[in-house]
Amino acid sequence: MMQMRNPPMKMENSFEYPDIPTEELPKVDNADDLKKLPLEDLPKLAENIRRTLISSLAKTGGHLGPNLGVVELSIALHRIFNTPDDKFVFDVSHQGYVHKMLTGRWDQIHTIRTYEGLNGFLLRSESEHDCYGAGHAGTAVSAALGMASARDVLGKDDHVVAVAGDAAFTCGPTFEALNNIAETTKRFILVLNDNEWSIDRNVGAIAKYFHALQTSSTYSHIHEKAADFVEKLVGKSARNIAQRVERGAKNLLFPNVLFEKFGIHYYGPIDGHDLDLLVKTFDFLKDQEEPVILHIITEKGRGYEPAKANPMKFHGLGPYKTETGETPAGGTPTFSQLYGEHLGKFAIEDEKIVAVTAAMPSGTGLVGFQKQVPERYYDVGIAEEHAALFACGQAVQGLKPFLTIYSTFFQRAYDMAVHDIGIQNLPVRLCMDRAGLSGDDGPTHHGLFDIGYMRHIPNWVFMQPKDEDEFIDMLWTMANYDDGPIAIRYPRGAGMGVEPKAEPQILEIGKAEVVEDGTDIALFGLGHLYEVAVETKSRLEEMGYSVALINPRWIKPLDASCIEEFAKKCPVVMTFEDHVLHNGFGAAVIEHLHDAGIDTRVERIGWPDEFIEHGRVDILREKHGITADAAVEKALRNLPKKEQALAG
Repeated sequence: MMQMRNPPMKMENSFEYPDIPTEELPKVDNADDLKKLPLEDLPKLAENIRRTLISSLAKTGGHLGPNLGVVELSIALHRIFNTPDDKFVFDVSHQGYVHKMLTGRWDQIHTIRTYEGLNGFLLRSESEHDCYGAGHAGTAVSAALGMASARDVLGKDDHVVAVAGDAAFTCGPTFEALNNIAETTKRFILVLNDNEWSIDRNVGAIAKYFHALQTSSTYSHIHEKAADFVEKLVGKSARNIAQRVERGAKNLLFPNVLFEKFGIHYYGPIDGHDLDLLVKTFDFLKDQEEPVILHIITEKGRGYEPAKANPMKFHGLGPYKTETGETPAGGTPTFSQLYGEHLGKFAIEDEKIVAVTAAMPSGTGLVGFQKQVPERYYDVGIAEEHAALFACGQAVQGLKPFLTIYSTFFQRAYDMAVHDIGIQNLPVRLCMDRAGLSGDDGPTHHGLFDIGYMRHIPNWVFMQPKDEDEFIDMLWTMANYDDGPIAIRYPRGAGMGVEPKAEPQILEIGKAEVVEDGTDIALFGLGHLYEVAVETKSRLEEMGYSVALINPRWIKPLDASCIEEFAKKCPVVMTFEDHVLHNGFGAAVIEHLHDAGIDTRVERIGWPDEFIEHGRVDILREKHGITADAAVEKALRNLPKKEQALAG
């Protein structure tokens, strides 16, 4: 068959109505209002949504770029389908702000990611229209397929639509779900939202494949054949749909592609910002009695030039100036920035050091490493399990892999931590960014469980620094440790502002730092909660108590002799950790003292056995008792009263 080359699709300019005041643009309180709007007013609604997002998120921060890219898609979905009866499952769900606005939460969007305000992701507890909560990639297709199967079993007729970005297709669960769709249900709609970005630009063969779908040759006469096909299914009125798809330089039907092999009928790619086309296409797809995938091309940050120019920055950011997109100048370097910069320096000195990330080069700071030694930098896409196994292979061959993954994301690779790294005692260096509370990102991103899921695995060494200087010492220690797996946890954001030494030191494994001796109470302040221990010490000393201050450094192995020494001479030991109390650092101290036959009272400061909400860190610490005030109160319950305290 003859072939002809189609040019790449050109996105039309964003709808902008600079002469129309915002208050005169249409606004809807719910999806029913949306359905009543004339079709020609939908672009004006999209403009109002964009203006509202840009102005609101300038104050709170949030995922601006992804949401600007799905305005038309969200409008079209709610125009054709009916939530909560119909189900929309958004992968990651950070692009769900527009969905929230269209389901009764427009007037609350200014509270997004603030304490007691709207969550930055979808939550089932927040609205009946949020059918599935998420904050990690790769969950939508499997969950949506489960919903579709339940619908079939229960004899219902609602629609299930999964919306997944192109980056989600590098994630293992997405492919596992694709493998089961055709065998599970006959009615399933999957929207592939293709913008070439997750947080950073997408990498690997899948990203290249999607790009090829956008730019490759199509079959001769496909324009006519596509129109004929659709016309047979839904009548002559559908011919215009197919024609408009072709005018967008994309074919409605693309034979013999990957998805067809999975038994899923493929449509697209089409312009994801053409509202009229999207509405009519969804109206057509909802009547299909076979699994379908609609491939749409969208533009991250559409309608706001700063976000279009810098999609990485505007994926998720703090407050900014609406006029320019500028954010406040950074002060103290973050742990992530220090990590990338210093690991790159170490790699220049040691050619065996390599860095591995799972689609998070900017979030983890590895862009700094990449600039210094690009030939030893590996981004494997959103595939944490593969990243861990990949690092194992490098370690087996004598390299020094630094596996760099957020604490909350490494939960996916737990089997690898046991089966592949732990059992084989491989010298993989695991660097867990965002350990501890992650503030406004909420429960899907709080790294509050890693001590519990790591400390009981044999062969692992595990540590946490109190400040930036010790952080670099620990990284250098990891670079020079070859006896097995070693891990470090460190927080989001900046530390205490301690400048790292010019020459890092190798720390003694399992040796705590005794900062100050004392005989009434011993405070073990792990990691960045060391500063809370320092404040607690100061207050107790003002009351006349002798307070020991210890920087434990090591979660595993514990400094057993140090813990026993202070437990024997102090009537109270207190631990501080940015982690849940269950199976955390304090629990490890209690276990050790019990086994050693020492019955000293141990008080613990840490997070309760619940999923912590989103909000500013200081607000959440105050609410849940992660403060010096709470620590002093717990300490005084177990200490004899001092004259100074009584006088106070």
